[in-house]
Amino acid sequence: MLWPMFAIALGFLGLAVLGVLAVRVFVEVRRLSVQVADAGRRISEASADLERAATGLARAGRSVRP
Repeated sequence: MLWPMFAIALGFLGLAVLGVLAVRVFVEVRRLSVQVADAGRRISEASADLERAATGLARAGRSVRP
């Protein structure tokens, strides 16, 4: 009777460890998704800034062309 109880206890502990690890993975994925969204927003802002700068540069280039 001792071995089956020991096996059940180990099985329960294994499931508890997997549950804790699943929660940790979930938290890290949420944190990563926030960082990815922030990076995407910053990239789109930088792209808009670059487009505005390129427009001004293209106008200045046209005026210099003979």
